[in-house]
Amino acid sequence: MTSLSLTLGYVPGGTPAKWARIWAERHPEVPLRLTPVTAADAAEAVRTGTVDVALLRLPADTSGLAVIPLYDETTVAVVPTDHLLSAVDAIAVDDLDGEPTLRPLDDVVAWPGAPGVPVDYRPETTEDAIELVAAGMGALIVPQSLARLYHRKDLTYRPITDAPTCPVALAFPEGPQTDLVEEFIGIVRGRKPGSSRGQAQPVVKRTAREKTLAKQAARAAAGKVARKPGRAGRGRH
Repeated sequence: MTSLSLTLGYVPGGTPAKWARIWAERHPEVPLRLTPVTAADAAEAVRTGTVDVALLRLPADTSGLAVIPLYDETTVAVVPTDHLLSAVDAIAVDDLDGEPTLRPLDDVVAWPGAPGVPVDYRPETTEDAIELVAAGMGALIVPQSLARLYHRKDLTYRPITDAPTCPVALAFPEGPQTDLVEEFIGIVRGRKPGSSRGQAQPVVKRTAREKTLAKQAARAAAGKVARKPGRAGRGRH
């Protein structure tokens, strides 16, 4: 490791805190700089070197980048707390039929033919759309993390059980990586400190009988051959 720093870009709703904490524990001498980026600009920020790696949403133009899928977010509908849909714990696509829905210009839910009736006006950002939901203009379909990020007391959200999920991935430039980037990739993948970058060979597990025979062989080698069960304490008459 060197005295350089590593810059991680992350989109709204991204949660890099766990990895940042692990990085700080393992490499306190190398700062990990967290830089917010918009969903639309995340991939380009990696290509131009503005950030070294990025936590971004898919689909996106990832040309020239290597991508590691991380997890899929639940898609939810944000509605006012007094909305009819707030009476249930989860909803289905059919529940949004005929429902006015807002489509911000920075919409990150890749859902062609999404349910609801799109409102003609498209707010510039998801945060702006949240304000319009509170004003009663319609529902908003977003990844769950964005519903949490922009939470307010007069709004709630419900999972859409049959909606497509919202994938999140880690992106970095294609080709050979610096030691810092390789180390961060290892942290994201759950690699233990000091472990090899290659995949470990799987450990072959022994059966219970194989374990018993191995123990008996070890005892025999030590001059302590185990007696068979049930023979202890028996004498000849």
